[in-house]
Amino acid sequence: MDKLWAPWRMKYIKDEIDNPDKGCIFCAKPRQSDDKANLILYRGESAFVICNKFPYNNGHLMVVPYQHTCSLDDVTDESSLELWRLVALCRRVLAKAFSPDGFNIGMNLGRVAGAGIDTHLHVHVVPRWNGDVNFMPVIGETKVISQSLEETYEALRGEFEKAAPR
Repeated sequence: MDKLWAPWRMKYIKDEIDNPDKGCIFCAKPRQSDDKANLILYRGESAFVICNKFPYNNGHLMVVPYQHTCSLDDVTDESSLELWRLVALCRRVLAKAFSPDGFNIGMNLGRVAGAGIDTHLHVHVVPRWNGDVNFMPVIGETKVISQSLEETYEALRGEFEKAAPR
């Protein structure tokens, strides 16, 4: 396999390896006040929006309930409603900011279903573009993300401020 060097990602990977006992990031990050450092774009009453630290595509967001649970059955009706309202908000914001051709929206419930964090449910909102699956991931087994997390955060933060219901 050929290698595409992306040394800027090492700080994120190393943090995950060096701090395995830091607890649930979906519980810890919203307790902190530095939303920019934690990549939190929006805080609702019972859920929040955060940039994925290891995105599938540029603009990959997650909508997460504050309640620590891995079961859909445990989420209250009010939280479920806000969760889906925020998913719709993410789609609108991403459409305005990046003009994708489509979206993948979904959940991976359980490790065997592909959940990287399987103890705290969350909804993925991934913008997609025609041609974003090209020869690199298919033949080269390498995914190229064209924008840094910091640039993505800044591009979306203003859109959330304009579009978010307060």
